[in-house]
Amino acid sequence: MQRLDWQVIRRLDGLLQGDYRSLFYGYGVDFADLREYQPEDDIRYIDWNVTARMDTPYVRQYVEDREITAWFLVDLSPSMDFGTTQADKRAVLIDVVGTLARLLTRHGNRVGAILYNGQLDRNPQGEAKDRRIERIIPAKGGRNQVLRLIHDLLKQPRLPKSAFTDLRSMLEGGLMTIKKRSLVFILSDFISAPNWERTLSLLKQRHEVLAIRLWDPREVELPDVGPVWIEDAETGEQLYVDTNDPQFRKQFAEAARRREAALTTTFRRTGVEPWSLSTGEDLVRAILRYASIRKQLHRGRSSLSGNNAGVFTAPVPRT
Repeated sequence: MQRLDWQVIRRLDGLLQGDYRSLFYGYGVDFADLREYQPEDDIRYIDWNVTARMDTPYVRQYVEDREITAWFLVDLSPSMDFGTTQADKRAVLIDVVGTLARLLTRHGNRVGAILYNGQLDRNPQGEAKDRRIERIIPAKGGRNQVLRLIHDLLKQPRLPKSAFTDLRSMLEGGLMTIKKRSLVFILSDFISAPNWERTLSLLKQRHEVLAIRLWDPREVELPDVGPVWIEDAETGEQLYVDTNDPQFRKQFAEAARRREAALTTTFRRTGVEPWSLSTGEDLVRAILRYASIRKQLHRGRSSLSGNNAGVFTAPVPRT
């Protein structure tokens, strides 16, 4: 905790000037105002009764809730153990969770976590049950809660390669566990079996969701190092390839671009904010970069409301 406070939090305090609200802002329940629809607005927030009377689209706005309950949905599947630069994805994940949890709890907010390892639960006979193993850490506030999150993440075992991750199970766990509207961080490399997008959309309808995608540079571009064995981080399947072949490296990079484009489309369609974080990137600089983007987004929402600071378009929370 002292290393976290000195090496990360103190640096952020000076650079963010204590404005952690540029990173986190919640959704409130109190109706504030109506205003005309803007092209950037979500059509789900249109008030159709007022729209019919005024003969032009109007959207509802709500007063911002400054007390946040945050949840971390953490992917600890085997692919998260991959890394070729300064650290593997799991190590970066733990640093991110610790940092964000510390920033939140210092201002009186509560944080909890759902740790998902992607493995099937098994009965005493060794037969797989139809559910995935996950560990739930209830949301609480304070310094001790941050220490517990970090401790529990550090002690989670690295799992043997067995099967492809199913993110749908992790997201469904979040839907069932998180009842009150919250700020939800999804930390994963999003290397998963398909058909998790609908569950993500359902999660977004109930909560404010931020998808933190962790990736390693060697997952998007191969170096020219000659013939090598490549192993699937999820299944353990191995393939012998020649990285001297420029055509193979080109096809590898194109496949990575297609995967990135598909993820971008999914996040845009579901309305989830993405944050892409490389294992080779300095965490403080990454947070500052994202804070700048998020601050501009928040300012844009507030400016659409005229001079009503802290008021923005949002859905009514579901409990």
